[in-house]
Amino acid sequence: MNRLVLSAQLVQRSALRYTPAGLPACDLELRHESQASEAGLPRRVSLDIKAVALGELAQRVTALALGSPGVFAGFLASGRNGRGIVFHVTAIE
Repeated sequence: MNRLVLSAQLVQRSALRYTPAGLPACDLELRHESQASEAGLPRRVSLDIKAVALGELAQRVTALALGSPGVFAGFLASGRNGRGIVFHVTAIE
């Protein structure tokens, strides 16, 4: 199963664009910070991840203010050039 749910802040957003299929798309950068336990020890976790939202969700994302917190759900896939990982957001709470 490929499913990711991440509490994060919206730190960067591109202008709304359209895919070759005509779907609205918006590229995002999300920042997550938390504390987790690993091998019985506390560990600070901080990461930035590239993300994309398509369709109606892309239009909703363009209305979010930078720095807005949210819970982002979706799946992971390879980037367009085959390098890196992109979080495909399918829902925001």
